[in-house]
Amino acid sequence: MYLTVNSAQTYCYTGGKAFDVAKPTVVFIHGVLHDHSVWILQSRYLANHGYNVLAVDLPGHCRSAGEAPSSVEEAADFIAALLDAAGVPKAALVGHSWGSLIALEAASRLKERVTHLVLVGTAFPMKVSPVLIETSLNEPLKALNMINVFSRSTLAAPPSALGPGTWVFGASMALGKRVLASNTAVNVFHRGFVACDRYANGEAAIGAITCPVLFVLGTQDQMTAAKAAQPLIAKGRKPAAKRYRW
Repeated sequence: MYLTVNSAQTYCYTGGKAFDVAKPTVVFIHGVLHDHSVWILQSRYLANHGYNVLAVDLPGHCRSAGEAPSSVEEAADFIAALLDAAGVPKAALVGHSWGSLIALEAASRLKERVTHLVLVGTAFPMKVSPVLIETSLNEPLKALNMINVFSRSTLAAPPSALGPGTWVFGASMALGKRVLASNTAVNVFHRGFVACDRYANGEAAIGAITCPVLFVLGTQDQMTAAKAAQPLIAKGRKPAAKRYRW
């Protein structure tokens, strides 16, 4: 489904179901060098169980036009505009990595308009190694390989996630190359990493959240280590909050 957001055509995967504003809505927000496709299984499941799904390609990524966000705050403003464009009064936000910071910031601004918040592979501060930032700018394919090793996708050797014929590491490499090539005007890899590295409002944002929060953290993830989410968990701990590890 395409929506016009901030005067630019924006693509949202709906899980194969028609969008119905009367249903509860879940917005999925991808991380650096990803797109809507990383949420395919979750999108299809929810779309077939009574939910609207908006798995978005962020501006300047793959099927979405517009300027690629240069900060978490800018991307959070985009999420608010996306809800307006879809005519959605309330929604749950689910974000991964950079997308988790975007979801966090958006939820802090939208208050009661966000019903649930899910932070997958999150951290604060989400500092990125200067070497990795430099490599993402000047040797992006080398940096792409590095992040797929650090995120431990190599643990899922073929056949992996979906069974025979799939390979998590290889698929992640292919996706990253496709997303990088989708924007010839801006290096979205480098821009996204810089946005993560510079985001400073995490603790204030989590303190302003009014909805239940679910943390999904990887114990062996070296990109967003589980321990790096503890400041957010401590700051945002409320009776409704939940913490899970996988």
